[in-house]
Amino acid sequence: MNSFDWNLIRTLLVTLEQGSLLGAARVLRLSQPTVSRQVAELERQLGALLFERTGRGLAPTATALLLADAARTMESGALQLARVLQGELARETGTVRLTASTPVAIYLMPTLLARMRVSLPDIRIELVASNAVSNLLRREADIAVRMVRPQQNTLIARKLGELRIGAYAHRSYLARRGTPRQIADLLRHDLIAGDTDTTVLQGFNRLGYPVGPEAFVLRCDDMIVQWRAVAAGVGIGFAPGYVARSTPEVVQVLGGVLKVPPLPMWLVVHREIRSSPRIRAVYDFLAAELPLLI
Repeated sequence: MNSFDWNLIRTLLVTLEQGSLLGAARVLRLSQPTVSRQVAELERQLGALLFERTGRGLAPTATALLLADAARTMESGALQLARVLQGELARETGTVRLTASTPVAIYLMPTLLARMRVSLPDIRIELVASNAVSNLLRREADIAVRMVRPQQNTLIARKLGELRIGAYAHRSYLARRGTPRQIADLLRHDLIAGDTDTTVLQGFNRLGYPVGPEAFVLRCDDMIVQWRAVAAGVGIGFAPGYVARSTPEVVQVLGGVLKVPPLPMWLVVHREIRSSPRIRAVYDFLAAELPLLI
């Protein structure tokens, strides 16, 4: 048998069901001549007569009936496949790979994941705790929590809020060294900041205090190490409020005096979220819950 256009099979089936070219044309929303040409083209491709024209209309041949039975079986299978696929895509189940900075992963994510287990029990999370910016375009993660807004047009970014940064010290340190009352007082204290990350150093310079690395008694690029040092009473460090709330014995200093520019927090996802219910579900959950914690 010669190959034929499967798109014409629908015309055959509808013509058989309607019993006439006119009836098939109404269902297919085509003109009667178009339906007639499609039936003739299918007969040409098959090399077989499908309908006999009689005074009462069209009479299907044995070939048409055999072909229709096989076509209906295939149609049923295709519809079943479509239903299975649609059902699978509609399920909020599976694994979602999420990346966040180490502080966010340690201080915010456990609480969120506990709530997510209740709201989305069929979703598993792969959490990448890293300060490196994962590339969503290369599928290193499905969703990212970032402090910088991505520039790629294929990514969707939603601003969750702003992180307020403050200076903090343990009560034992302040009892030993006293509490700073103005920004200049900080330079007489034991300060903790980053090493290759010179954000705090640059902040002092912008405020008119040209300091160098020697101004800090401890330098480390790991924010968790910095915070543990603050909590141990080593000195005064800088951190977002959500980290400070984890340690009750650590208090803010210069709260009304030191104005540190806040850091924006962004929730970033690839545009394919529109076709992935599980990623959409996690994205919506984080978009609703994260702002409550920062």
